[in-house]
Amino acid sequence: MYNNLREKLWAFIIQNNPDLMFTLKDGYSVSTYLDDKISKAMPLVMDLIASGKEGHAIEELALLELTRELRPSKYNYIKEVIAQDFPEHYHRFREAGVLTFECINIIEACNDLFVTFDFREDKTTDNRLRHAIIARIHDYLSI
Repeated sequence: MYNNLREKLWAFIIQNNPDLMFTLKDGYSVSTYLDDKISKAMPLVMDLIASGKEGHAIEELALLELTRELRPSKYNYIKEVIAQDFPEHYHRFREAGVLTFECINIIEACNDLFVTFDFREDKTTDNRLRHAIIARIHDYLSI
């Protein structure tokens, strides 16, 4: 169970939070991060086992808990905004193999906006945030 959760958490990070993935890899702290997160979730896992939940349900519920602070994905949000509002740049970045890199740079350029607008799952459709992000991406691309 521990190893499955570890693998699934890492796969989630790679797909949804590549900015975190690169930070962890740069600091050689991938194992430490994953082990700490999984260790903190083990009491939940043990409670779910004790309550008679099945293995796949336990993994799903534990993964939801493990990824709570990683959702929503700023990376996926930024990537979607670029694809919809800056399609030429999106295709150019993708073709050049730098889409992930550019999305991570844009996340860094927009971090204050994510904080100001309290970016979380129930606010991903906030038009004020989207317009502020679009303006910031426009500025970023104009550099």
